[in-house]
Amino acid sequence: MKNLGGSLPVENVQNLATKNLNDLPLRYIRSDLQLDQVCADDSFQIPVVDMAKLGEQNEMALLHTACQHWGFFQLINHGIEEQVIENMKKDTEEFFKLPLEEKMAYAQIPNNIEGYGQAFVVSQHQKLDWADMLFLLPQPPSQRDFRFWPKFPISFRESLDKYSADLQKVTVGLLRVMARNLKVDPEKLGRMFEDEGVQGVRMNYYPPCSQANKVIGLTPHSDLTGLTLLLQVNEVQGLQIKKNGKWVPIKPIPGALIINVGDIIEIMSNGEYKSIEHRAVVNPEKERLSIAAFHSPNMNTMIGPLEDLLKEKKPIYKTINHVEYVKLVLATKLDGKSLLSSMKLD
Repeated sequence: MKNLGGSLPVENVQNLATKNLNDLPLRYIRSDLQLDQVCADDSFQIPVVDMAKLGEQNEMALLHTACQHWGFFQLINHGIEEQVIENMKKDTEEFFKLPLEEKMAYAQIPNNIEGYGQAFVVSQHQKLDWADMLFLLPQPPSQRDFRFWPKFPISFRESLDKYSADLQKVTVGLLRVMARNLKVDPEKLGRMFEDEGVQGVRMNYYPPCSQANKVIGLTPHSDLTGLTLLLQVNEVQGLQIKKNGKWVPIKPIPGALIINVGDIIEIMSNGEYKSIEHRAVVNPEKERLSIAAFHSPNMNTMIGPLEDLLKEKKPIYKTINHVEYVKLVLATKLDGKSLLSSMKLD
């Protein structure tokens, strides 16, 4: 993933947030998002899928509906040990507590997406998110660049190694069931993500902001990868998904993973499964932390509708090689589903 593109360096938001600013820097003020409607109905929530029951017809049907109509679901009984999750949460919190100069030892470098900073900053003029992140590529293990892996806390590398491998297994297991639901070869789809599949892990830190209604933690977008597995690190909520033109706040179930369909799966399923716009809002008083793991097929995969789905239907999306797709992704700022629109065939 080196030399395919990167992000421009920007000011550290965690540091900025400690200054108790009366006037926020203009690049963070998001008047474009202040009129958006937020759904007030608490009972309106994404489906909950039980991984332990995915051998049963009813649960498979629930997963199918979630992918078709929501693009999001919460996954319970996923099989990752609680201790593995707790270690990853604790080490993420500890990393963001380090002094700024220690975190900056892992700062992003030009033309590389890994490291500490912000993602998808492609111009000096675009609006910025009220967040910092550490982005690493743990899978495939042969491609790891340890210069960006924190040495402190001391347990960080071991925690991420274990968590990353377990997430990969959950992802491949889910994709095999999705393939059966789509009536395509489960082994073939599973192998694309299992053999040298690419996994990026993004640890997010959203500082509090006294003018939280003027900023956004994460710009509205659909994920540009295949399948995302999100872990809420602390008790502060912030994830919202777009449904019927309104933003729906998501309440994470303790111990569950929040899963969402990315653009690659929408493309591969030829539009049957939908990637959904989502965003992160900022809390006025408390920091929020989350860990998003993005899963994509190996770099030899062609990104396009699966052949098995084109026997009876025409392709909706173009097919391009994965390297070209990644270059396209890294040259684009987050903007709704704009990248997916550019992949559509006329």
